[in-house]
Amino acid sequence: MKKQSQPKQPVVYAFIDSQNLNVGTQKFGWKMNWAKFRKFLADEYGVTKAFMFIGYIPENESLYEQMHDAGYMVVLKPTFDMTRPRPEVVEGEKKEDEKPIKGNVDAELVLWVMKELPNYQQAIIVSGDGDFYSLVEYLEGKGRLKHLLTPSGHYSQLYNKYEEYIVRLDHYRKQLAYRDLKRRRFFKKPSNQNER
Repeated sequence: MKKQSQPKQPVVYAFIDSQNLNVGTQKFGWKMNWAKFRKFLADEYGVTKAFMFIGYIPENESLYEQMHDAGYMVVLKPTFDMTRPRPEVVEGEKKEDEKPIKGNVDAELVLWVMKELPNYQQAIIVSGDGDFYSLVEYLEGKGRLKHLLTPSGHYSQLYNKYEEYIVRLDHYRKQLAYRDLKRRRFFKKPSNQNER
């Protein structure tokens, strides 16, 4: 008698906008534990490859190595130092809210989603940024969108029509948050020795 083979699981890739995820979690008072997040992607959604798109800053080499060691395919985007003087900028015109380093990864993320298309059946996009609307629309139309993981409920309104695909990562804060144990020990409330 022939053994019945199990249905083959679809190959799932995740494409992560690290800036959006990082800023989106920190805005609400927590930091992502990247190793736990990689395990979460594998355990919950069967993600075999997770592409992390991040702006390259030479001082952050050890961070990129940690992410690679945690199982991410790290795709670095050259950054532009906005604090360096440029001839076209007139002194005093710099806006207060301007970020000193610019390394937008949107184009790289879209490019890699399309480049890797033959290698996966389903994609997870990790971002709440509306700039990926056309990509999400395309993937959904092709039956290739598994989920859209957003840092919180504060995601682009363009995604309202894709609500069935949205998973809010703040709902998993307890299991995904980075906890600094050294800091916690340092701030531990001293016990009052006079109390009996």
